[in-house]
This record gives sequence, C-alpha cells and structure tokens, in this order.
Amino acid sequence: MRLGLVVAIGAASLALAGPSFAQDKAQRSEAFAKLPYWSGYWVGEGQAGTTIGGIAPASIEMRETGKAPAVPVMTLSGFGAPWNDEGKARMAERMRIAPGRKAMGWGYPMMMDSAAPLQFLITPEETLIISPYGDVRHIYTDGRAMPAAEDLWPTVWGTSIGHWEGDTLVIETKAVKNPNIYFHTAPPLSEEAHYLERIRMDGDRLVSEVTIEDPTTLTGPWKSRLTYVRDEGFDRMIQIDFDNDRTGFDGQINTIEPAHPEGQH
Repeated sequence: MRLGLVVAIGAASLALAGPSFAQDKAQRSEAFAKLPYWSGYWVGEGQAGTTIGGIAPASIEMRETGKAPAVPVMTLSGFGAPWNDEGKARMAERMRIAPGRKAMGWGYPMMMDSAAPLQFLITPEETLIISPYGDVRHIYTDGRAMPAAEDLWPTVWGTSIGHWEGDTLVIETKAVKNPNIYFHTAPPLSEEAHYLERIRMDGDRLVSEVTIEDPTTLTGPWKSRLTYVRDEGFDRMIQIDFDNDRTGFDGQINTIEPAHPEGQH
C-alpha cells in the first residue's frame, strides 16, 4: 500500500508539472528559433591562412611590398588608437619590454582579433565565444543588467552583458585587466576601459564594429572594424595552451626567440 501510494503521488506530481514544463520547453524553442546560427569556426579575415609559425599571408605581403594589406591585420594591437600621454607612455613601455616576453594566451580583446579560430555557441540565455587557447567569453543575454561597480572586479576576459537587436549581437564589456599583461602585443588599456561590440552576419562574413573608450589612456573613442571568415580547415575545437611563445623584434615578423638564461630579463 505504501509503495502504491508513493507511485500515485509521484504520478500526480508529474501530471501537475507536465504542462508547465512543456510550456517552458515550447517557449525556449521559440526563443531559439529567433536567434541566428553562426555555425563553423571563424578567423579574422586579415589572419586567414596564418601558418604554424604565426605569419599571416597579409603580413608577408606587407613586409615585401611596404603597403598596408587590403584587410587590416590585428587592428586591436593599438598602433592606430588615439592614445593620450598616459597611453603613449604605456605603448612605449610595451615596446621596450616586448622582446622575449612569454604570452599566457590571447585574452580579451585580442582573442577577437587573433589568428586563432573562434566558435560562437548561441543560446537564448547567453552566447559563448571560445578559442582553442582556453579563451572563453560568457555574454549574458537573459535580460540581466551590468553588475554594479562594487560587484565588478577586473579579469582577463571582463564581464560581458549582451542583447539582440534583430540579428545583431550587441555586447557591453567592462572590468578587463590591462590586456597587455596577458598578451605581449595587446593594447595597454586601463581597467576603466569600456568596450562595445556589434556583431552581425554580412553575406558570408561576420562583421564586428568595436568601440573602446578609456579615459585613462585614450583621448576619445577608439573604433575598429573586424571581419571574420570561416576557417574551413578547422573541423573541431582543440584546447591547447601557449608554451615557449616569444615573439622577436629583430626585423623579422613573429620569429621565436631563444629563452633568456634563467634569472636574466
């Protein structure tokens, strides 16, 4: 009798919960149907065809011809930013200490402008942007607001809140650590920087309009346009990490320098 009573109660509970669950499932299916699907793996158009040695064809063309490539390469590295005096000082220091520095990964914002492919996983509640170097961005699109200042702390990828405007993903990001600490050619922005991205499909490309504001290092908004193409040779995301990655500055492009003797910097 007791077992029968438990089964009966359980069945009644499922019956009561059933319509609500079915309704939630239907609503989520409808929400999914309204979202774009950016399938495949994407790489910055200016970085397409980068070899295992880290050299993009566009970089080789620029070195051989002296002309800027048709599609910019690594526009977020900072050379075209409207730096103020503090920003210029930080850039000078970046160049001084860059030789022989070891990268810990791409980090944000450089992961969005790197030679490493990106994968976009889109759900109604959040969009994940993943790179093979362990970079993962969580862009929350569930209607939450940006946390209050006292609830934010700087991280390598920052805090991102997004929303959809039609097929355009609009992302606001705050609380990003100085990107140059993590990656040696990243812009030396401050933790006060505010990032705004608008990502959408344009034909067979993804296009991202990026605006960065940072009262500590910039004289005004820094705007960049990034375009992505599908990386047809990348059939799955394999997570790896940086190891012994040191970019040379000896007139070559992305040469790997020998390690400094232990204790020497």
